[in-house]
Amino acid sequence: MRMLNWAEAALHWREDGDPGGRPLVFANSLGTDLRLWDALLPYLPVGLRLIRYDMRGHGLSACPPGPYDMDALARDAEALIEYLDLTNVTFIGLSIGGMVGQALAARRPDLLSALVLSNTAAAMGTPEAWQARIAAIRAGGIEAIADAVMERWFAARFRATPELALWRNMLTRTPPEGYIGCCAAIAGADLRATTATLTLPTLAIAGAEDGASPPDLVADTARLIPGARFATLPDTGHLPCVEAPAAYAAILSDFLKETAHV
Repeated sequence: MRMLNWAEAALHWREDGDPGGRPLVFANSLGTDLRLWDALLPYLPVGLRLIRYDMRGHGLSACPPGPYDMDALARDAEALIEYLDLTNVTFIGLSIGGMVGQALAARRPDLLSALVLSNTAAAMGTPEAWQARIAAIRAGGIEAIADAVMERWFAARFRATPELALWRNMLTRTPPEGYIGCCAAIAGADLRATTATLTLPTLAIAGAEDGASPPDLVADTARLIPGARFATLPDTGHLPCVEAPAAYAAILSDFLKETAHV
């Protein structure tokens, strides 16, 4: 295990693949950690440098007092990329991780060469809805929302498998203050104006049965970025890299080939 201790939050990160390869940085969704990408990595092409980290308040990263904002989460990603002395990064973010990617691309375009926005949007939900979720967690813990979250995360077929329990456990073991802190960051983020200024190659991926960021919402964000590609994975929910890792990898690998010399 590796930790980056920087001024704002200690971040747990992991590196796989080729140390000299093209760098990919993965950012996890709300209520998960870097294991979100475990099933995907074996399907990716060889020769890539694969870097994952736990968002603040999640996994083995520190949980500083909240609330957080999207700029703070983007600074975490920026700090890790600078610590590793990376350039020409392809940043792959899912859900809140995709919002972090948008904020980082606007903040530090010099660090990134391509962007993958998975199951995300430039603005997600309403502040009122996020405040209601925060209130539910403060009253009953993450357990109080767990079943509803599973409905949004996964298609019906996956919810019928024993694997569902693993992801429910991951969610409920997330530090409540970290989860609430990130809820606040989403509630306060409307990235549409800055995302519309992005010019880097972008791939947007949606799950056809995603109850958290439906395909139309993802597509609307893709349309903000000139030339952005958009793909939908059938029979998947909010975490298609878990439900259909081979199909997800095929879409991602094609994008990596297209942007290999950007």
